[in-house]
Amino acid sequence: MICELESTGNFFHNWILLTAMGLVSNIIFSGSTFYYYYVKVSFEKWQWKSNPKFPSPKLVKFEILQMLKGLCTATICPALSLYLSRHGLSKGFCGMEEYGIGYHIFNFLFVFIVSDFYEFFYHHLGHRFEMFWEQHKHHHVFYNPSPFSVIADEYLDQFVRSTPLLLFPLLLPVNIDLMFGVFGLVFYGYGTYLHCGYEHKMLSAHHPHINTAFQHYLHHAISIKNKPYHTGFFFKTWDRMFGTLYEGTSCICAEDQIKAGKRTRKEFEKIVVPDYSILLTPSFWLE
Repeated sequence: MICELESTGNFFHNWILLTAMGLVSNIIFSGSTFYYYYVKVSFEKWQWKSNPKFPSPKLVKFEILQMLKGLCTATICPALSLYLSRHGLSKGFCGMEEYGIGYHIFNFLFVFIVSDFYEFFYHHLGHRFEMFWEQHKHHHVFYNPSPFSVIADEYLDQFVRSTPLLLFPLLLPVNIDLMFGVFGLVFYGYGTYLHCGYEHKMLSAHHPHINTAFQHYLHHAISIKNKPYHTGFFFKTWDRMFGTLYEGTSCICAEDQIKAGKRTRKEFEKIVVPDYSILLTPSFWLE
């Protein structure tokens, strides 16, 4: 599908097209999730919020602006990858006919697993070394993140995070549509969940292998320079290998808070839920 949309073979055209598509994806994933959890707040939903408090509209505004900055450079590598593929300068291909279903399954698993490790390792470096932290620290302004903070990074940070989209087709034959789908749908979709601030009944925060929204909230809350905790994306495997799982004395996840009887309606009534409708006011953005 992506290949069919690219018709001119022009890099700048590719970049404009992919940035526009990325913006639509951000609005659908992040916007709808924000509306459901932050605008249409209810006691039943709030019980599962890792941080019981809500971010201010100004902080959400900053997240959105950072998200737009990150988007502008996150689409450079995929645009170049599409350009190289169209001109026969890489091993990227389109469609299912050239290779069998077995190779496409391998393609998916290879892109998925290698990208997950790459995301972990680059994120780990962002907390381990000063040079990387200078870029990544801007993302940690959002200590209580909303769904808009998935790619709320500085320009260089998002560019580096997107480089696998350029490198994979240079190394081996890769289905372009499949690769873009992994990043644009699977990774961004799961990233929305990780940053939504809410845990889910179907995926326990105590799951031994999968990172949940609680682990990522904890990462934003306690992981700083020289303290990389839970820098993984999908799997806890990488953090376990590098010794960066947080081993606190007690769990503060919403799941355990509910079991301990601490997420009561009385506590919910004390919570201030901001009026996020101001985000739709043009004057608010011009301040």
